[in-house]
Amino acid sequence: MTVRRSPGPRLGRPIARRTATARPSDVVVLGRVAYFRTLTPSALGALARRCRARTLAAGQTLFEEGAACTGLFIVAEGRVEVRQVSASGREQVFHTEEQGATLGEGPLFDGGGYIASAVAAEPTRVLFLPKPDLVALCRRHPDIALAIMETLARRVRRFAGIVSDLIFRPITERLAAYLDSAATHRSSSTDAEVTLSLTHGQLAARLGTVRELIARAFAQLERTSIISRDGKRVVIRDPVRLRALAGRAGLDGRLAGSVT
Repeated sequence: MTVRRSPGPRLGRPIARRTATARPSDVVVLGRVAYFRTLTPSALGALARRCRARTLAAGQTLFEEGAACTGLFIVAEGRVEVRQVSASGREQVFHTEEQGATLGEGPLFDGGGYIASAVAAEPTRVLFLPKPDLVALCRRHPDIALAIMETLARRVRRFAGIVSDLIFRPITERLAAYLDSAATHRSSSTDAEVTLSLTHGQLAARLGTVRELIARAFAQLERTSIISRDGKRVVIRDPVRLRALAGRAGLDGRLAGSVT
């Protein structure tokens, strides 16, 4: 999760419109999607031919919150951030998806619009499977429908956890959980290191707060000698206390997809 202030509700550059036919390599991408793993190679080839490809530059919007959902997106290359922006310009990043991930299942089945916007975090290529093709596939292969239901159930559980964290967990605890998840070494006897690739604003967007509170949380962790910092390099001096502060049991699964 990340919360930062942006100039306004606009989430990125204009929505990408370039489309093309799927590539032969897209069969491999589809085969890695959990929903389609039981399909035969010939069925995957037929599915790839039903897909349309779309390319996006970094910052381009794949779809916007509230827009009608007409099919399923599959990330073939690159990374996509799913986020919301408030009327005041405060941004919340819910999760980041990479190759093989799917986007847009919920609105496909409830008839509503997208609950958040999706923006390419880097040059990205996605496949688009129209809703009629996905529905027909679910009817022919009930295991695909069950796999989609399982994914949606996990997302509901994850979002419920995010809401709980935003309401009940102080910023310092959320930051501790993020740093613990991002640590490159897992040992209570040696210092772990984290090289931050995110600005304070971007990190705030992932943790449900604002830049100023992230700076205060870092300062608090330094004052208590849990971490030390040198630019983007964060050294975890006391991994045991960090994990205790993070409350790992509550946050491991929810932050796993947010560490970049």
